[in-house]
Amino acid sequence: MSGELEDLTRHINDKISSIRRVLELRSLAQDAEKRKILLKVGQDVLEINGLLDQLEKHIGQQRYMLACLKELDEFFLEDVRDGRHLKDNTPAYMPRKSQPVTNGLAPAQSKTSEIQVAPEKDQPRKNTHNPTREMEYITVQEFDGIPPYMRGRVTHGQLNAVVQGINAAVTGKYSILQQSAKALSSASRKLHQRFKDEETKDTKGHFFVVEADIKEFTQLKVDKRFQGLQPSGLRGFHLGPRGWPENASNVPIWMSGQVIILSA
Repeated sequence: MSGELEDLTRHINDKISSIRRVLELRSLAQDAEKRKILLKVGQDVLEINGLLDQLEKHIGQQRYMLACLKELDEFFLEDVRDGRHLKDNTPAYMPRKSQPVTNGLAPAQSKTSEIQVAPEKDQPRKNTHNPTREMEYITVQEFDGIPPYMRGRVTHGQLNAVVQGINAAVTGKYSILQQSAKALSSASRKLHQRFKDEETKDTKGHFFVVEADIKEFTQLKVDKRFQGLQPSGLRGFHLGPRGWPENASNVPIWMSGQVIILSA
């Protein structure tokens, strides 16, 4: 009850104070000079009120922009998380896209040089070399399917590094073989002759490399570690025929009928 009386008393006092101010301002308005001041104050109040309205509208726009920026920031953070996940989980070697097969043979995948033959008059130039085949990289699924006792401590990246080296050796070798010996330099001509000497009836129709080719065209070290990588995961490996020429210091290992590796 006392609280209500205090509120009522405060309200009445406020009304009395307002009436006193009005009476004071009324008396001031009768003075011409003070009236000009009051009009100026009134105009200033209106201008301030307009500025406050603009400020309120601007604050509303800024709040809306802030909400949009927060939403955009969430999208960017999600993209960053996805990017980090891809970076942390991307395999060292990605499987190649399968390409169409023509007449039972895979399309050319090498950087071999074409035979430079002068075209006859009124006849188009023809490409006479055969396409060089390459091994496909081991996919993650294929690597996971290799029994642990076979792959040992070999990693997916190490296995595909061997595949990359084999492909480089095959490409380098057959880029020389597919050219005329007369068009080669002295060093390349010696390699060309060695490649021809290493061919036998067992390698006819196949692409193959020997240990010397791997050392010639790649940085791979053909050591026990390299030998341990072969049976652990390179698809299609098995020992080839034993009837190898006596002057050849290599034992053939066949790989999917596409490439032959001859290792000491």
